Amino acid sequence: MMKEINKGTQALWAGEKDQLVHGATQVPVVHSVSFGYDDMDEWYEVAVGNKTGHIYGRNTNPTVQAFEDKVKTLEEAEAATSFSTGMAAISNTLGTFLFPGDRIVSIKDTYGGTNKIFTEFLPKQHVDVELCETGNHEAIEEEVAKGCKVLYLETPTNPTVKITDIERMVKAGHDVGALVIIDNTFATPINQNPIELGVDLVIHSATKFLGGHADALGGVVCGREELVEQIYHYREINGATLDPMAAYLLLRGMKTLHLRIGRQNENAQKIAEYLKTVDMVDDVFYPGLEEHPGHDIAKKQMRGFGGMLSFSVKGGIDTVRHLLPKLQFANRAANLGAVETIVGPARTTSHVECTPEERAAMGIPEGLIRYSAGIEDIDDLIADLEQAFASLPENMLAK
Repeated sequence: MMKEINKGTQALWAGEKDQLVHGATQVPVVHSVSFGYDDMDEWYEVAVGNKTGHIYGRNTNPTVQAFEDKVKTLEEAEAATSFSTGMAAISNTLGTFLFPGDRIVSIKDTYGGTNKIFTEFLPKQHVDVELCETGNHEAIEEEVAKGCKVLYLETPTNPTVKITDIERMVKAGHDVGALVIIDNTFATPINQNPIELGVDLVIHSATKFLGGHADALGGVVCGREELVEQIYHYREINGATLDPMAAYLLLRGMKTLHLRIGRQNENAQKIAEYLKTVDMVDDVFYPGLEEHPGHDIAKKQMRGFGGMLSFSVKGGIDTVRHLLPKLQFANRAANLGAVETIVGPARTTSHVECTPEERAAMGIPEGLIRYSAGIEDIDDLIADLEQAFASLPENMLAK
């Protein structure tokens, strides 16, 4: 009997074999919109789902299926279905299960686009939304105990990398019959597998760490087959389909997922430790730091602390304006999880949709910088930060 296959090997091989043709060793990009059948009965059986196959690109596609199967394997899920973007994955999943009169409990520190669904769109659909302080497990449990259809979490959070105890929240949700859904984008399946901890559905913005090269948009949801089938049906009708070329790029990126995440974990830890020594830095947010409020929980449920950190600087947005353009080895852009380091303030990245007041209410200061550690040599990244801080005007350094 073969031993359990490790994540690094799964990232390379999972989901691909069934889609290889003509002796090819790489999954092809199948651009065909439709798939033809000479046998009318076989066509019908495939169309109604009684037989494996493809009929129309909005529904399924061989290249897309290989991507879904790879994520499914890495997350140890029964099934997966994909989307054109990460936000499509989130909105379609919530749209599948929430109806007027339902109630959802979540946290205040979710990604800005997710937060907008909670604060703007779901209330218009007469869904009751309760947002709790992230990390206040007692408050979340209290709200969940009142009853809810969905408990939605994100851990680590974007951009303040706060941690929630997954097992504890799963128990609270399941005690009242709620679906527990988690955005696992920051952790990736290399660092964390929420389904192992009892979560019903796991969501990824595949645009980020899964793809890893900032060249393809995509999203994916995985979990129990009965739940994923419902989400797939919602998506196939509403049409937020993952493009086969994007699926191919995501597949290609995932072949190095294990290597990339290992390096990004190491780089983020060392950068966080360096930033603690910088006078111009007010606070550093990274679960790998022992003083991080969620450190012990993260150690329990994560295999690595991730490639994302954030830090706040003295002088607020004025310091950010001077500091970030001085960095030589960092893209100033609204993305994360790529091989290159990416930086930006929350007000132009994760929470651009929110007002300054809304960001402040979520504990996100205007001087917060989100730092997505790339795979560059760590000495160069730290030297780059050193020269950028050294370049600040004297009147800022005096603050």
